[in-house]
Amino acid sequence: MPSGLFALLDDVATITKMAAASIDDIGAAAAKAGTKAAGVVVDDTAVTPRYLVGFHPSRELPIIWRIAKGSLKNKLLFILPVALLLSAFLPWLITPILMIGGTYLCYEGAEKLLHAIKPHDESLDEKATELTSEEHEEQMASGAIRTDFILSAEIMAIALGEVANQSIYMQAVALIVVALAITVAVYGVVAVIVKMDDIGLNLAKRKYSLVAKFGRGLVLAMPKILGALSVIGTAAMLWVGGQIVMHGIEEFGFKTVPHALHDLAHNIGGAIPFVGGLAEWTVNAAGAGVFGVILGGIVVAIHQLFTRKSAH
Repeated sequence: MPSGLFALLDDVATITKMAAASIDDIGAAAAKAGTKAAGVVVDDTAVTPRYLVGFHPSRELPIIWRIAKGSLKNKLLFILPVALLLSAFLPWLITPILMIGGTYLCYEGAEKLLHAIKPHDESLDEKATELTSEEHEEQMASGAIRTDFILSAEIMAIALGEVANQSIYMQAVALIVVALAITVAVYGVVAVIVKMDDIGLNLAKRKYSLVAKFGRGLVLAMPKILGALSVIGTAAMLWVGGQIVMHGIEEFGFKTVPHALHDLAHNIGGAIPFVGGLAEWTVNAAGAGVFGVILGGIVVAIHQLFTRKSAH
């Protein structure tokens, strides 16, 4: 009997160790997957504030919350199950789907670039009506959630690639952890960015002159920061979209353009001491962005051509 009891306790200890090891494995897998997707996370953070420019301060946090819920819904209810099914049964289909999403990002980025070059003139009354309308808020939130869907799909695909050799259970849990952590991180940072001017106003009222001065400087700087983020967000769409499509065509055997860009970046990085890695990354990103502008411009031209034909 004692030996049986000790055997039972030994089995329990073994099971406990296995469970603890599984938890460690999940944490390690999620961390590895999330780290690999960090570049796209930065792009997601830069893109989102562009959709909040011009809204009344009282509507900023509710809109962010709405977009964050849409983002989490994108990741957990749509992308996660589809990614797991594709990984299990149709892994070859993941790359073409990502390329379609990347092309959409290039299209949206090129369209924003076109509007910046040839802006549509609006009166102050038109702008005020637009910025206070529920329809505009619905349009901007929906646009942000659609863009988030593409970026989230890329994040989840990169994360899935890092845990592809794990069991389906491990893949699912790791991707859920990544989805939750990244959504909280991205939209937490976005909330801080868009409310920074309110923080500055609060600091400007303090009695300490240094703190008040910092607050006033923050208020004055925020419009420029938000404007810069809008530019960065558009550039990020073109960069990420171009990178996704270039990676896809490389997988399908069309390696000339991706390899030429990689070799150019490698040569420039090797020629610059101390900051060679940064230079190589910059050339790769710029090249992907240029590719994104060209691809997006073609899609915009085709879209406008069909729109004009349907109008006549």
